[in-house]
Amino acid sequence: MFNKKGGGKAESAKPIDRVADEADLKTREDRVGRYFEKHLNKFVFDELSESYLAKAGIADIMKGVPIPLRKRDIESFRGGSGLSAPRLADNMALVMGADPHFEYVKDYAGFLNKLYSGKIHEGMLKKGRDAAEKGDLERACIYFRATLCMDPVYLHGMYSYARACRAMYLESGDEEFVGRFKAEALEYFELTTEAHPKFAEAYYYLGYAYLNIGLYLKAELAWKGFLDKSQNPKDKMEIRERLIQIAEPVRIEQGCNMVLSERFEQGLKALKPFMETRYRTWWPLSYYLGVCCIRLGKRDEAMANFKNVLKLNASHIETMQELAAIYAEGGDAENEAKYRKKIEIVKGG
Repeated sequence: MFNKKGGGKAESAKPIDRVADEADLKTREDRVGRYFEKHLNKFVFDELSESYLAKAGIADIMKGVPIPLRKRDIESFRGGSGLSAPRLADNMALVMGADPHFEYVKDYAGFLNKLYSGKIHEGMLKKGRDAAEKGDLERACIYFRATLCMDPVYLHGMYSYARACRAMYLESGDEEFVGRFKAEALEYFELTTEAHPKFAEAYYYLGYAYLNIGLYLKAELAWKGFLDKSQNPKDKMEIRERLIQIAEPVRIEQGCNMVLSERFEQGLKALKPFMETRYRTWWPLSYYLGVCCIRLGKRDEAMANFKNVLKLNASHIETMQELAAIYAEGGDAENEAKYRKKIEIVKGG
């Protein structure tokens, strides 16, 4: 499900240590961890014997560190038959992925790297992809998160985790859940492109992530990056069509950015023609035109644009503030008071 569709080799666009710091689940704020912590309830914790630690040569790593055991592991562990290395590794992976801030995650990572000569994250990735293929996205996410506890800039771990987060929010109707996983997916697609700038598929999904939140300029930039790097003719044709579709929204966003940078004449010239197109019902267009007009002394045009905003979005506070300021400047206390009152009503909820 989350295999790459075709991409490139890993290559760093900025110091890899900097990206690793930003991507390290063990230290970064975990915006989605609350949805996985329940999996810790499946485990109890016990310590390995000193004789086992000495025999395995891991006393320096695991002394005093409790290991996770599922209920069915306890009897065999305490009965002396032991726990297989793969089983212990899986338990540790599930704990790390469920809660990368868990007290002993760094100890588990060090133990597993020593036990599997630094290759354990590949096995975790496979388990995650297998879970995704079966539709168990939550378990897949946990394994992908575990890979990132082992190696924060592991290409396929980063990309698969971003894809899993995307798939999870697309299946949910819970607003907070969607918001958290959407933000996590977006950030990890960004981090993947920063750590591995030649990997085409991250740009493909990053473009859609930006489009989903109305960032057309960023979507365009991401998709141009995809076209530059991808070798997939079908996907490239799709993205070329998308770029054509967003060409006008990109120009509108450029015009809005002119207004935000106080280039009001340029902004007015860039945005006004779109009032004769299907975008005339997009309220931000009227708002930014109103800002241009009032800053350029075009009071009547500004008022017409701001009032049009409120026809399209009746609760837009910034527009009400602009109208109240216009009426105050003109000495119209009655209309100023009307908009001030509306602002308080909207803010009050």
